[in-house]
Amino acid sequence: MTKGRGKGRGSPYRVQVLERALAILETLAGNESEPTLIELSERLGLHKSTVHRLLVVLEQYRLVERNQQGGGYRLGLKLFELGSKAVARLDLRERARPYLEQLVYETGETAHLCILDHGEALCLEKVEPPRSVRVPTNIGQRHPAHCTAVGKALLAFLPEPKLDDLIKRQGLRAYTRNTITTPAQLKEDLERVRQLGYAVDNEEVEEWLRCIGAPVRDYSGEVVASISIAGPNFRLTDDKIPMLAKVVIETADQLSAELGYRGASSQAGVGEVSQGQVGL
Repeated sequence: MTKGRGKGRGSPYRVQVLERALAILETLAGNESEPTLIELSERLGLHKSTVHRLLVVLEQYRLVERNQQGGGYRLGLKLFELGSKAVARLDLRERARPYLEQLVYETGETAHLCILDHGEALCLEKVEPPRSVRVPTNIGQRHPAHCTAVGKALLAFLPEPKLDDLIKRQGLRAYTRNTITTPAQLKEDLERVRQLGYAVDNEEVEEWLRCIGAPVRDYSGEVVASISIAGPNFRLTDDKIPMLAKVVIETADQLSAELGYRGASSQAGVGEVSQGQVGL
């Protein structure tokens, strides 16, 4: 009995298909003209039927487009969209860095910049103070959105259908005894975030760690990121949270203005936080 070609995840066959698809994209990127199927087949040294199958899939994902008149192929607009998002993230990180440094200087705590990516809080930047207590986070690391300050500052401004879908897909896993684990509790929590202008992680991921986060808006008013400070519970105490939250919101507003936002400041939402409200 002969063995079929391995088509499982990570198999050599799948890797080869991916390499060939990337070779097509690189060939199109390096040509001002729009090569035809036959020309692509010759340049890549692949059979015409193989190249055609790959082009069909790439067209479906809008990664390539076919000129209906000349029959040639060019890069699709989907690549422009993806590239624009990548550039935007790099630009956001570069522009946010001075504000995170300012936040560290004013609070003495670790500062983060995050975005919502596939339902999780993705860390784009981190600035640490010269302190001995290290916050266990890294640039590029993903964190659950429902129990982190940066995550809740982002979730609070999602349309409810998107929030419901995210909860259904991601779930509300418990990390500590303080983690919110029901949709009703989370929605109540996010309503407080909208009212106060900031979110708090009250030892919901790590039992010793507290965080305060605020949303960052772009020129259109859309919440595109969040910033936060994180530190041990003996420094981010209940009585200090309102004062520190004010600094976080001020910094988030300044970064929002840097991104072109001209709306009202979030400062009006800052108020005293009672014992029952600390676990935002």
